[in-house]
Amino acid sequence: MSYKFGSYCRKFSLILPFMLYFQATFSQNSFSGVDTWLKENLNDLGGRAVLLILKDGKIVYEKAENALSGKQRMVAKFIARKQGKDANEVLKDYTIETHGPIASSSKWLSAALVMTFVDEGKLSLEDTIGKFLPAMTQHQKGGIKLWQCLSHLTAIDGGSLKKSREIIDAGNSMDDVMQRIAQQPMEGEPGKVFHYSSIGLQIAAAVIEKISGKDFKTLFKERIADPCEMKNTDFGNKKIALAAGDAYSTPADYIRFLQMILQNGMYNGQQVLSERSVALMQHNYAKGARVAFSPAEAGNWGYGLGEWVMDNAADRSLSVTSPGLFGSFPWVDNERQYAAFLFVFNLKQKGRNKKYLELKKLIDDGFANGKRMPGSN
Repeated sequence: MSYKFGSYCRKFSLILPFMLYFQATFSQNSFSGVDTWLKENLNDLGGRAVLLILKDGKIVYEKAENALSGKQRMVAKFIARKQGKDANEVLKDYTIETHGPIASSSKWLSAALVMTFVDEGKLSLEDTIGKFLPAMTQHQKGGIKLWQCLSHLTAIDGGSLKKSREIIDAGNSMDDVMQRIAQQPMEGEPGKVFHYSSIGLQIAAAVIEKISGKDFKTLFKERIADPCEMKNTDFGNKKIALAAGDAYSTPADYIRFLQMILQNGMYNGQQVLSERSVALMQHNYAKGARVAFSPAEAGNWGYGLGEWVMDNAADRSLSVTSPGLFGSFPWVDNERQYAAFLFVFNLKQKGRNKKYLELKKLIDDGFANGKRMPGSN
């Protein structure tokens, strides 16, 4: 080695740590507005929050904020007593490994599971449910199509979200649940009435159980959780899983699912979903339909298959999401090529849509202002 070359190497070794420090600082500064937003909104988010942002297969932002108020601690203790849980466990600070209910964020997982059967040619989105579920044909609902089940367009009147869940929870078996759903009144023509509920996803879950001979929870583990390395994600311990809302997950797990979606169905070298299925899920099927019920936090979003579409794109949405009743907010931004997950437990629904959009804009701006940030294009 020449003296000159050795000198260059020594100089570079001194400069490298500074470069890495500058890069990390630049990354953090790009999301300084996000840091501020989390702190300012933490009480309204439930007192605890975890936010992960992923780009180019890497976590480029990770933050956990924990500051439960006295009232929030009291409510948590009450819930713990009611559920027979250890209050100390319920009051633990949130981390990326915190395991908790994600409510309607489950819908995205369930729709993806159904699409694995479409990829294999065992199902078609145009299949009618009467082919698999005789109870539906007996009650003049056999002509409803699979895609209508995944997009809340069955036109079956499931009532409120609470009522649709009660219909499913009252069943002793999946067949029993289908009988109960089949007996519900219609509120219009399938494909022309949008009613956000648990009904359609449960019908789709029954269909894949019929054609596979396996229960829904097993299918989810084999086809989504295992290939996406979601070791701490499940649909609870009830006899009949609510496909639209029973999932429990962690921020670390759910961001892996979002990574798979962002990468057009690919995760860790395995094609979990086809690129075509991912694209089909991100199309707005509810456009032009009469809205019988839509949650306020969805604003004016459209609906794909198991997920909301956040824009009016003619074909595939630029941004998609599936927020849950307890406030968790996962999304994929196809335009900027990143995914993010806000994990919280918060029962306050008022103003959620505004907060979701505020947070997303701050992150979008962070990418726009931090082009030299690790992981950015």
